[in-house]
Amino acid sequence: MTDSFLEAQRAETLAKAWEKAEWPHEAPVLRAIAMPSDTNPEGDIFGGWLLSQMDLAAASIAFHRAAGRCATIAVDSMTFISPVLVGDEVSLFAKIVHTGRTSLKVQVEAWRRRRDAEQAHKVTEGVFTFVAIGEDRKPRPLPVF
Repeated sequence: MTDSFLEAQRAETLAKAWEKAEWPHEAPVLRAIAMPSDTNPEGDIFGGWLLSQMDLAAASIAFHRAAGRCATIAVDSMTFISPVLVGDEVSLFAKIVHTGRTSLKVQVEAWRRRRDAEQAHKVTEGVFTFVAIGEDRKPRPLPVF
């Protein structure tokens, strides 16, 4: 068998695993590979790195809904379920769970998958609150759709 044949077989296997996975089926908002430079002194991926990735994913959703600039004002209900390891592929899924007059809440789930594995594991989740802000850096109403 040629290398290209084996690569194609592996890609097909991973695609099938994605379809059967017990994780969200929508496309992730953000995907990153955990690198050695992202570790804490114990050698696990630093929680702050994961939190920043989650904030980036939530901000992307918030910016889109707010039709412009917004700022993170709170992180609620952060729960770390299991560690992320160096080399893991981290997929971040986000959705709006509440909107107010000037603010919105975005729920984010982070899932990890070893790059050579098919099964994914949820590692953390949290709710991020944003406020839409204008050019004067003061709260502004969210657009009505």
